[in-house]
Amino acid sequence: MTAWRWRTGLLAVSGLAACASCDRQPPPVASRTVAASPAFLPTVANPSPPPGPAPAGMVWIPGGEFSMGAQDPPDLDDAVGMQATTDSRPIHRAYVDGFWMDATEVTNDQFAAFVKATRYVTVAERTPSAEDFPDAPAANLVAGSVVFSPPDHAVPLDSHFRWWSYVKGASWRHPLGAGSSMQARCPVVHVAYEDALAYASWAGKRLPTEAEWEFAARGSLSGKVFPWGDAFLPDGRTMANTHQGHFPDHDSGADRFAGIAPVAQFPPNGYGLYDVAGNVWEWVSDWYRPDYYAQLAAAGIARNPRGPASSFDPSEPRESKRVMRGGSFLCTDEYCSRYMVGTRGKGEVGTGTNHLGFRCVRG
Repeated sequence: MTAWRWRTGLLAVSGLAACASCDRQPPPVASRTVAASPAFLPTVANPSPPPGPAPAGMVWIPGGEFSMGAQDPPDLDDAVGMQATTDSRPIHRAYVDGFWMDATEVTNDQFAAFVKATRYVTVAERTPSAEDFPDAPAANLVAGSVVFSPPDHAVPLDSHFRWWSYVKGASWRHPLGAGSSMQARCPVVHVAYEDALAYASWAGKRLPTEAEWEFAARGSLSGKVFPWGDAFLPDGRTMANTHQGHFPDHDSGADRFAGIAPVAQFPPNGYGLYDVAGNVWEWVSDWYRPDYYAQLAAAGIARNPRGPASSFDPSEPRESKRVMRGGSFLCTDEYCSRYMVGTRGKGEVGTGTNHLGFRCVRG
């Protein structure tokens, strides 16, 4: 997922966080099941019990050894679908120690408590400076953020500019722009990477590594397409908040939500985590490089991997990007596959959107 650095809408696209340019996908997967790839070996969870009572709102992730990487897309003959997982290969073995993880994405009411205690001002709420953006017209130096702005008609899926806009006044308090209101139990959005770090530090937590996030999201399963198994709608049951209808102009809300949903509206995975597929993307701590998995695979079993030393995205080599995981309410089989567990997103660290949040870990 290419990220944009839309900061102030004053720049030409150079970077956006999450699902701005998800790869178009093969036909719907709802009625299909997919056999596990032979490259996946069983997850071997640590047998040790939790080290004590669970912190409020957190669940124990035992850690252990697992196969990390993306399953083959449901339609193996579709070249675009295969491209959606190329940076999530090769599948390799990794090991992570046990840790506590937030059962849900950080919510607006939790983030509000942090802001009240610290008077923190998010990146989206800060007015960009001429020093930081010397080529931008002064009139464009206004606080705001990037918002999904669907057209009222079908459009070609060749440019994310057709459905994303920089909106003055958009922030975690006003997700769709000035005058809009956030809901307390919805995930906080419009958070740049440094905003997520600031919250985590205040809460006595940290952001998960990419390996920790994937181990947790798999919920003890190995080689499955989704956190719950291989069928997108098992027995016709909706398992995540994604986009239904025609992308990008119409979300039918067939899963009960057109747009963002409050947390924990769908079944948890095997470890008790909610919304590890769909709803909002989640920052993790690793720098993004498309060749990182090849480095890990060459080293054997990667123990507690923490990502590469620096960022590199060939499509935007000057942008500093972190990995994001889980997909969002905009993921759809018409355009974006990244609600599939194991797939990766990438985002410019200074940019937030109205479908990007985070959850924290401890340990």
